[in-house]
Amino acid sequence: MNSRSLKKSASVVLASFRSSTYPRGYASALHSLRPCLGRGASWRAGVGRVRSLAFLSLLPVRCRAIVVQLCLIAIIGLQSGCITLNLIEPAGPVKEAQLSGTGDGKVLLLDLSGVISSQDKEGLIPQTNMVAMFKEELTKAAKDGKIKAVVVRINSPGGTVTASDILYHELREFKLKKKVPVIASMMDVAASGGYYVAMASDSVMVHPSTVTGSIGVIMLTVNARGLLEKVGVEANAITSGPRKDMGSPFRVMTAEERGIFQSVIDSFYQRFLAVVQEGRPNLSAEQIKKLADGRIYSGDQAKATGLIDEIGYLDDAIEMAKKKAGLTEARVVTYGRRGEYQNNIYSRLFGTSSGITGLANLDLLTMVRGGTPQFMYLWMP
Repeated sequence: MNSRSLKKSASVVLASFRSSTYPRGYASALHSLRPCLGRGASWRAGVGRVRSLAFLSLLPVRCRAIVVQLCLIAIIGLQSGCITLNLIEPAGPVKEAQLSGTGDGKVLLLDLSGVISSQDKEGLIPQTNMVAMFKEELTKAAKDGKIKAVVVRINSPGGTVTASDILYHELREFKLKKKVPVIASMMDVAASGGYYVAMASDSVMVHPSTVTGSIGVIMLTVNARGLLEKVGVEANAITSGPRKDMGSPFRVMTAEERGIFQSVIDSFYQRFLAVVQEGRPNLSAEQIKKLADGRIYSGDQAKATGLIDEIGYLDDAIEMAKKKAGLTEARVVTYGRRGEYQNNIYSRLFGTSSGITGLANLDLLTMVRGGTPQFMYLWMP
């Protein structure tokens, strides 16, 4: 909205204050402000919201017109960007919350739920990305001498190669420096990047109905050339070399370019195999490669093949952590931000988009940044 429209709107609103009756002032203000509110559905929706204020009938006639006009000014300001509202306070640092148990020692319960990414989540309530959140929690835990064991609750189909590797690295470094047992407890899904992160733990326990595995790499790219041709749009790229725009969504990938991408995928795949080899020393390199063809496994299948250690519930994972730490009693604690209500070991788990359901909220424009392919440790059926 330009300054001329704002001035016109303001003069109309002020003039309508002189209206002696609510209906007349109300109607004149609405129709005079119509050019500023826009046409069609947005206009009708704005008017509908104003008309739905039932409490206006309790006010004196002149007060009704004033309230309606103030509402209209707010609608105009919000739509034009002249008015901003900070409805949500900054989250602040993570704080400890006790979930159960007694004693001096603590078992820390950490949560990794959703598609693994280092991208912050935008929206009405912005969320810190998973990598930054996990790093903050591990940093806080490293300073707490009473934490004797950690259970990482994983519910994720994986995510980007780099974000998965960072989580794995941070958890592994924490375990080595803190010298406390770390147990990975898998929930609905802990596949691909979710399994990758679990390899930093001392033991892996899966829920009886967990889906895990999917060891491998995938690259998602989009070819929009056909669509652009249908609408008469042509894309041109000026590059310094013939391979500078390889993977572009605006042209067909050549066989040579496919081979280059495959070589990168093979490199990341070999790293995945090496991580699994370190985390599952009971398996030979040949066994791991045979299991790592991208397939998924149930909890029973994963245990039979040696990809995990035990089958049990989250309570069992906590008990395993206590036993490995030599504790008979311990307080189970977790970290959260202001406003999060946590009173048991499953708190916050189902409040986020996790597992395969998290893919429903997967922003392909984020994961394929404007057409640029990304390499992912992700189960994406």
